[in-house]
Amino acid sequence: MSSGGRLRLVPRSLLGRMLLLTLLAVLLAQALSSLIWVSQLRASQMEGLVTSARSLAQSMAASVGYFRSLPLGYRPLVLDQLRNMGGTRFFVSLNNKPLSMQVLPQTPRKRAVLAAVDATLHERLGNDLDLSVQFVSPDDLRIFNSELALDQLPRSWAHYALSLEPLNPPVLVTQIQIAPNEWLYLASLMPEPYVGLEQPGLPAQQLWFIILTSSFLLLFIGVLVHWQSRPLKRLAVAAREMSLGSETEPLPEAGGSEVVEVSRAFNSMRERIGRYLRERSQLFSAISHDLRTPITRLRLRVELLDDEELQAKFGRDLDELEMLVKGALQCVKDTDIHENIEPVDLNYLLHCVVEPYLAPGGNGRITLDGQVSAPYSGKPLALKRCIGNLVDNALKYGERAHLHVEDDAGAFVLHVDDEGPGVPEQRLEQVFEPHFRLAGQQQGYGLGLGIARNIAHSHGGELSLRNLREGGLRVTLWLPRNAL
Repeated sequence: MSSGGRLRLVPRSLLGRMLLLTLLAVLLAQALSSLIWVSQLRASQMEGLVTSARSLAQSMAASVGYFRSLPLGYRPLVLDQLRNMGGTRFFVSLNNKPLSMQVLPQTPRKRAVLAAVDATLHERLGNDLDLSVQFVSPDDLRIFNSELALDQLPRSWAHYALSLEPLNPPVLVTQIQIAPNEWLYLASLMPEPYVGLEQPGLPAQQLWFIILTSSFLLLFIGVLVHWQSRPLKRLAVAAREMSLGSETEPLPEAGGSEVVEVSRAFNSMRERIGRYLRERSQLFSAISHDLRTPITRLRLRVELLDDEELQAKFGRDLDELEMLVKGALQCVKDTDIHENIEPVDLNYLLHCVVEPYLAPGGNGRITLDGQVSAPYSGKPLALKRCIGNLVDNALKYGERAHLHVEDDAGAFVLHVDDEGPGVPEQRLEQVFEPHFRLAGQQQGYGLGLGIARNIAHSHGGELSLRNLREGGLRVTLWLPRNAL
């Protein structure tokens, strides 16, 4: 998987990341607690299992002692009575040899039970006792000298003691020699709750506990993060609207203490920026008013000079001064953010921009290809200035301008191609700087592309340049439709 694919697996939202981290933390904590709980449970069960095995072995030893005490002739009678009564703890028989059966594979629990039974029987009946203790599947169980299967016996004889359908648990078979050619056969199940012996995996109740606690914790964390992130979303909307120049109410100072501090700082910053913009507008209006009168007066006085050479020098200086003032005022005017946002018919706007060049006297200097599918939310005058600057720049340096529109639900894209010499690669970014011009003899202030890029940025978009392989320069205006 690529690095981009791995990054897409991580949620981008605060809510998604908090839920993911919470889920991982809960799963890790539950896994550790479950591991500890299961290990303690297994140790407790093993202790209970060994205790039950010793108790069972005590009963076996008592049965062996009882049968040893009976006269030889009474032993078959007692066995018949036990079989006819049914429901006894052991299935007991007397055989003349130990029966051979297929033994179940060893597990830690089986080994613990066999060791406990063997040790208890030797302790109660003597160390020289000849015995065999093993676990056998009910399907492989053999009974009597004829080695009959369990299903071949009457149900009352052994099924009540040795079968527990549908679990089919293993049977503990103990064969003890009580006399020459006489083996006492004892078969039984382990007592509750150890009938099945093994309990693989995590208990179902623990799994349900993990699922329920994780679900409730994720639900509460999700509600909490969603509740706390709403002020952040309002902050993002307010910041975006401020960057586009719409008038909004002060941001409510709500949420956690950190969010309240951020909201308060944002409101203060917006107030300072608004005050700065108002002061800037007033300043340049005053400059425009104050400079036009003395410049005009100086021009009149220059006309009264007798020295034509001196008059020409003063005229050039006044022209340069007037160009600088007009350029500064135009820069302020064309990048002003106080225009309201409204739906803009970009098809009509483009038509207004290119219409003068499509007239009979336009000589086919401009072409327009493509249509805009839906209105765009933006500042109409600023957008008209932006596109007009791009077209004027293409016509000024490239003689012709070819406009191509690409529009979808995500963004509006306008390509403006010219037929000029292009821009050196190392200066593609430099041309956006104020008063920078590649051709020194060209008229203008060198502000067109910079103003257009500022307007694009104020709408959340971008303006980029690229030299075409066949010659000329392509200027691409990209404006996202979801900027608001």
